Amino acid sequence: MGQYLVVANQTLAGDELLQLIRKRAKAEPSEFVLVVPATATLEQVRGAEGLAAVGGGTVLPTSPEHARELAEERLKQALATLQAAGIKAEGHVGSHNPVHAVEAAVKGRHFDEIIVSTLPRHLSRWLRQDLPRRLEHKTQLPVTQIIGTT
Repeated sequence: MGQYLVVANQTLAGDELLQLIRKRAKAEPSEFVLVVPATATLEQVRGAEGLAAVGGGTVLPTSPEHARELAEERLKQALATLQAAGIKAEGHVGSHNPVHAVEAAVKGRHFDEIIVSTLPRHLSRWLRQDLPRRLEHKTQLPVTQIIGTT
């Protein structure tokens, strides 16, 4: 049985990611674990003076609780979509640091692959941080990167 760890936040409900998950599930019986890092998202991006720049915009100050609530809502919707499609999936919201979120998820579990879904390069903090390569190095697992949309 294929065991896949999916790391996504804003692109969790994207068609690109869903297509890849369906492809993996069709190839063999599979289980998916979704990890949603509780990071600031584009919903929190605005053009305001004096705020830290992220991608093409700026991030409004946001509480960790608000970021976690957004991540939990995305996770709930994604799990419902996958389960409605007959795909076995579970998940949880992880640390705001995606590397730490993945480290916690893989601890004591076996995965065949990590799937990282990011925003397009010009918007993605994860790509600027070289997240796919860092995860491959940390976990010694193959990492597939998919560029999604929000």
